Amino acid sequence: MSQKQQDPLDLGRLEYLQALVTEFQVTESLEAKEQVLANLANFAYDPKNYEYLRQLQVLDLFLDMLTEDNETLVEFAVGGLCNLCLDKTNKDYILAADGVAPVINCLSSSNEETVMSAVTTLMYLTMPQSRQQTTALPVVECMLRFSLSANRRLSNLAKVFLEDYCSPEQVEEARNLSKHTAVGIPLPKD
Repeated sequence: MSQKQQDPLDLGRLEYLQALVTEFQVTESLEAKEQVLANLANFAYDPKNYEYLRQLQVLDLFLDMLTEDNETLVEFAVGGLCNLCLDKTNKDYILAADGVAPVINCLSSSNEETVMSAVTTLMYLTMPQSRQQTTALPVVECMLRFSLSANRRLSNLAKVFLEDYCSPEQVEEARNLSKHTAVGIPLPKD
């Protein structure tokens, strides 16, 4: 779309998103960073914002935040990636940026929302070229463990992952290997 045809509201949208990114970069307040990242993750839900968020390198910002010690920043970052990876261009970018491994690391979070977003993101990122990574044996073992959770949301999501994204052979191999003892990956708190 040419600049002449671009909706004036869209120009305001870009400027607003730019202001959020700038605020995130310059603020010293952890609370402000968390709030801004939550806002960016919410804006990532709207396909109208995808191009702007790519332009502003928000995908990189979300990927960078996945390794933070602050659980709230991680939660909003993986939530933002989850929203963005429905778009093929964003999905390709995340895969090319080696984003699967940090998303997998989010499976060990004690924060339920972080884990739910990580599982969903892995589902969205699963493509023929990424399937080997997104459904690696440790991930399948983790999903088996999650499928046994008393948390219905997590249990149901893990079962969908196992049924729709993993082969029966992968599930059986993980079952035989782990016998449901995926030690080291705690279940998220309810």
